[in-house]
Amino acid sequence: MAKERDPWDREDDISLLSVYDLETGAVTVLKEFDHLIEAPNWSPDGNFLTYNSGGKIYKFDPATGESRAVDTGFVTMCNNDHVLSPDGTAIAVSHMTREDFQSRVYTVPLTGGVPRLITPIGPSYLHGWSPDGRTLAYCAERKGEFDIYTVPVEGGVETRLTDAPGLNDGPEYDSAGEYIWFNSVRTGLMQAWRMKADGSEQTQMTFDEGWNTWFPHISPDRRLVSMICYKKGDLEPWQHVPHKNVELRVMNADGSDVRTVVKLFGGQGTINVNSWAPDSKKFAFVSYRLPDRDGD
Repeated sequence: MAKERDPWDREDDISLLSVYDLETGAVTVLKEFDHLIEAPNWSPDGNFLTYNSGGKIYKFDPATGESRAVDTGFVTMCNNDHVLSPDGTAIAVSHMTREDFQSRVYTVPLTGGVPRLITPIGPSYLHGWSPDGRTLAYCAERKGEFDIYTVPVEGGVETRLTDAPGLNDGPEYDSAGEYIWFNSVRTGLMQAWRMKADGSEQTQMTFDEGWNTWFPHISPDRRLVSMICYKKGDLEPWQHVPHKNVELRVMNADGSDVRTVVKLFGGQGTINVNSWAPDSKKFAFVSYRLPDRDGD
């Protein structure tokens, strides 16, 4: 009899980088990888995707199916929280620093260069870059509470935007810089929320009684939101784990017309960061397969 698999045992995950087309409803697999990749970002010009794998960031060309590592200098323990700059010239990453294995945010030119430390306090998990290029938004644990913070892109004093008990995570700006979308467990289950960029008007946007909804990603045209949903009872509301049967959902930006568009095996790594194409007609995601381990 096969042993029950630890969901965090991902050394032999098979990863399928795919695209969902909103107009046709079709799912297209761009490439199958024989190793773990996570969290696709689409470039602002639509020419390439970035993802993380093995602590590094890669650029993926959909036309050729080829990947190339980005030179991130000493930042080689990147997790799945990374975002491209609005002009596509730089990437902000969350790197597990060796001195204490806490995640901290760095920026680095996409052509390669010396990483710049932005958040000296850890843990900090990057999720958003304001459309004017001036501000980063991230989830951070401070004094035992996980909340949403912003900081100037050059670094400096961080600003706390949420103070609700429990996990507040996944902040990202809309393309106008008016709202920050995020997810919060403050009402019992994880749900999608949004607030003004200054932290005011925090508003619940999903009310799923049977699901935990994570990482609401607003489309570039501000019309639609994609989300990943875990069935209630499959995990604790504050958990975002891999190796689960999950659903990708889309709703209108006002919270109406919530609908499931893809069912898949995934979770952690599937859509941790915004993966909308710049034309707002499709988004990228990663699903996973496991090898048969019977008898191990």
